[in-house]
Amino acid sequence: MTHLGRLFAIPLIGLAVQFGSVRLGFQDAYTSQTNVFAVTSGSLSARLTLPGDAALFDDLVLKWNGDYSWGPATGGSDPVTRFGDEARSVFGPIPDGACAGPQSRSLGLEVDGNSVGVEPNVAKPGSPLEFAHREAGGQIVKWTSAVAKCDKPSLAGGVTFCGLNSRIARVKRNRVEWLFLCRKSSDDLEVHAQPYWTQTDPRFSRYSAIGYNEITGEIAFIDGRKDRGVFDWSERFPPPGGQSYQDEMGRREAEELYDKTFEVNCVSCHDNKKPAIIDPHMQQARVGFSGDRHDARTTAFSLGSFFPGRVANVDAPFRVIGSGYAFAHRGAMRNANAFAIKGHPCFACHSLTTLESGRRFAADATGMSPKVRDPTIGQTVAIAQEKAALQMVRDHRTKWASEFGEGGIMPWMLPNHGGRLSEGSGQLSASEWEQLSACAWGSGGDICGFRPLFTSCPIPGESIDTFVPFDFSVASQPTVNGNEHSAIRLTWRYLNGYGAVPERDDVRFDVALKLEDIPSSRVSPDISDYPGVDESKSAIALGPGVVVSRTAENYLLIRNVSFEGHRRWTDAPATSETRRYSIAIPDVCGKRYLFRILPKRFCFENSGVVSGKRDYLAFYDSGCGE
Repeated sequence: MTHLGRLFAIPLIGLAVQFGSVRLGFQDAYTSQTNVFAVTSGSLSARLTLPGDAALFDDLVLKWNGDYSWGPATGGSDPVTRFGDEARSVFGPIPDGACAGPQSRSLGLEVDGNSVGVEPNVAKPGSPLEFAHREAGGQIVKWTSAVAKCDKPSLAGGVTFCGLNSRIARVKRNRVEWLFLCRKSSDDLEVHAQPYWTQTDPRFSRYSAIGYNEITGEIAFIDGRKDRGVFDWSERFPPPGGQSYQDEMGRREAEELYDKTFEVNCVSCHDNKKPAIIDPHMQQARVGFSGDRHDARTTAFSLGSFFPGRVANVDAPFRVIGSGYAFAHRGAMRNANAFAIKGHPCFACHSLTTLESGRRFAADATGMSPKVRDPTIGQTVAIAQEKAALQMVRDHRTKWASEFGEGGIMPWMLPNHGGRLSEGSGQLSASEWEQLSACAWGSGGDICGFRPLFTSCPIPGESIDTFVPFDFSVASQPTVNGNEHSAIRLTWRYLNGYGAVPERDDVRFDVALKLEDIPSSRVSPDISDYPGVDESKSAIALGPGVVVSRTAENYLLIRNVSFEGHRRWTDAPATSETRRYSIAIPDVCGKRYLFRILPKRFCFENSGVVSGKRDYLAFYDSGCGE
């Protein structure tokens, strides 16, 4: 698909065709070259004349084009439904949320190098629930009635530090993957020997999901509603917006399931240009033990290869999908930067950001404390808050796992070797940490190589999106849908192949048309003769997507043209082939049709809509059989 897009990403050569008394042409906005040749015209049906037939003209334009001129994600006003429609338009179908099954894993708990679970202690009267501590081979080492600290407390904040038996699932389809997290937590953020914390109890308190396209770096965050304290992972959760525009039941259920306010700023932690965070709490095999790279606990207690290893450099694309989410967190997103310090040992494998990967995760991973020379008042307050958050994590970490204990887990990310702690690399020097910390807090100057964390919405047919429209044609059509009136039909082909999503549906076309009398000279039009898409500011809408300028009756704008057969509020079927696009305009005697076709992308974030830099021109002369 990419090769097809690149093949046609070139200016179109101007072309004009003479059909007896009917003349048509194509021009690229960058060239005025025109070639003309003659062929025999076909028979035509009844034509209109303006201005007497203006009302009928309007009715026919709306009737012929209205169903296929619509913006994606406009089928509902509810924030959750709109979010789901936006996400489907970018990622394709969203799978049901499910945290149980073969594509899921349970997240355990480790204390002093042993795995811990909540089980009945049959050695005591009544078999009360207690914490069973097992070594890598599965043998019970001891029982305890409480767990106050663990080896790898969560860095997320606002959730139980030493929780256990949450579940995570991963579903991958083509280049898009979805992560589903069913997280157990408690009001006091502590774990207790209660049925809720057992592995078989399906109750949990925090539901969320992340969608991610590994080609485009597009990412979306789904969060369960915050006034609901208990979910059940034995159920499947419908995606926002349901399975489709027509899934009325699923759309209603989802509106009751998800957070309409987008309260949680998920991207603050998931800022590493990857869908998953690699930290010791998620128990990656890459975060091992310092004593032996083949330590049995590394395999027994980790998720192994459940998550693929990814390297995301500072220039990798990264863009949040979801206009409601982007609006709610527009301030933090606008000011977020990625950075990479050239020659610094921490940047051999990844970049960091001025959000949590550079602040909380880097500090905890290296066993350091946030530090900035001559901080501003705002930085002083923020650093104090971050130190308090880190201290709560450290207060819940066992001495065994601390950097001075025998566990050798902390720090859990080493310069040059990452999570391979058995390599024995030393910690960062004080000056190296000061450089990193200063950059993470927005200071540090040019050495940081700051650039915006979030990359811009790709313009159709430009740069990383190589797919462009082509094969334009204009032809007379005797009738349209059985109507007795003849039409002029403009057609072209296009594949929205960006990101290799077969159902991607975020690109539309605006088609501006100007009608004028055919000049007696029949000379081809100049580029300046064509209409501009901004000429409809004082226009009157005929219906959704179609407007007519009443300041100049010869002007028409059809917005948001989708491909043939794609009726309003229906999902795009999967395809790897180009689709045919068209509009039909009533045939008016003695008029020249001047078309300007402009592709545009619905970005579903703060930038709204971006239009292509290259538009396409076509003209057609209808001589009424002269």
